[in-house]
Amino acid sequence: RVQAANGVVLLLDEVWEIPLHLQAKLLRAIQDQKFEPVGSDETVEVDVRVISATNQDLRAMVNNKQFRADLFYRLAVVPINIPPLRERVGDIPLLLKHFCSDLTARGYPNDVVCTPDAMRMMMDYPWPGNVREMINAVEHAYICAIDKSVLPESLPQEVRHHATDVVHMPPFSTSPVARSGSPEVDGPAQEIVEALSQAGDNKSHAAKLLGIDRTTLWRRMRKYGLA
Repeated sequence: RVQAANGVVLLLDEVWEIPLHLQAKLLRAIQDQKFEPVGSDETVEVDVRVISATNQDLRAMVNNKQFRADLFYRLAVVPINIPPLRERVGDIPLLLKHFCSDLTARGYPNDVVCTPDAMRMMMDYPWPGNVREMINAVEHAYICAIDKSVLPESLPQEVRHHATDVVHMPPFSTSPVARSGSPEVDGPAQEIVEALSQAGDNKSHAAKLLGIDRTTLWRRMRKYGLA
């Protein structure tokens, strides 16, 4: 693969799965940009840019001696952390639009629309499977669309059940007494209430005080019965 990627980019997806005995060889190929192919005594020189991806904590794996430290530090030149979808709710509509375009390119109808209720449920869902789960959910919704409309019942079971659990949560009081620190509201919900109070109920300002975007604030308010 390194030889095939000569002059371009080599993507090592889930790099943590590479066995330890091969990690030393990979390190030399990346560091020296040369290696000897299996069955040959000739050195092949390459010019390869490497991008590695993983959903594991490689630093913790290094500490547990499950991943070579020297390879980790060679790969971690420019680390990029991609937060899970639940922490970047504002990206969900853009991703949904992109995946819908992909389905259309594969031959699905191009006039399927998503109802506001279905969109709201997808915005509220925490997506534990991240983008891969969303891709499958979008295709599920297309297949189960009714009269070319994605309704709440068109969504996967996990998304529908989560929405039901949120609806059935006991609402917190948003009375002035609660906003001043009543025990009726505590934890994350209390932080939201206090931020809203400081911001004079201006949600954009409250979101900035909390260090999140307005869409994330909206989702958390719905989760805790504050919306």
